[in-house]
Amino acid sequence: MLKYEEKGFLLEAFPYLKALHIIFIVTWFAGLFYIVRLFIYQTEAQERNQVERDILTSQFKIMSKRLWYGITWPSAILTLIFGPSLIHVYFPISDHPWLLAKLFFVLLLYIYHLLSHRIFLNLQRDTYTISSTKLRMWNEVATVLLFAIVFLVILQNIMSMWIGVSGLLLLSALLMIAIKFYRKQRLK
Repeated sequence: MLKYEEKGFLLEAFPYLKALHIIFIVTWFAGLFYIVRLFIYQTEAQERNQVERDILTSQFKIMSKRLWYGITWPSAILTLIFGPSLIHVYFPISDHPWLLAKLFFVLLLYIYHLLSHRIFLNLQRDTYTISSTKLRMWNEVATVLLFAIVFLVILQNIMSMWIGVSGLLLLSALLMIAIKFYRKQRLK
């Protein structure tokens, strides 16, 4: 348990820690959204003629590497540092079931990040195992997780979360339909 003086400092620092946490969440998500777009573009570049493919692939690798190691990974790490510094306000955590649900979705987000890292490494080695259509679907996973996390933080209510999850499932279905429609249009 924290001493009163330590808790007082943390309470005074709370707005600053929260602001930093939010800033790095935003930059982390920006990186996650953009990196998968770069994966898509690099994968689709493989359908071009040899000269275009070489130029585009080289450029997308550079852009991906700078984004991934310069913005996305540092933001994920700083989010992980600043996030737990806010939890002291919610002790005991068991009194806040919405926070437990949020932490579960955050865990899923870190798993998503690590799986995206694997895709990144494969593409850096010119190993193309995932189609651009599947990468488009993969890109929407981060969107669904973002919705879940934000709704939980704002509403702080598990019942509202279930309504939100139902909406997320509907949103996911609509996104999948839109992706398939886009693919058909692109192939025409």
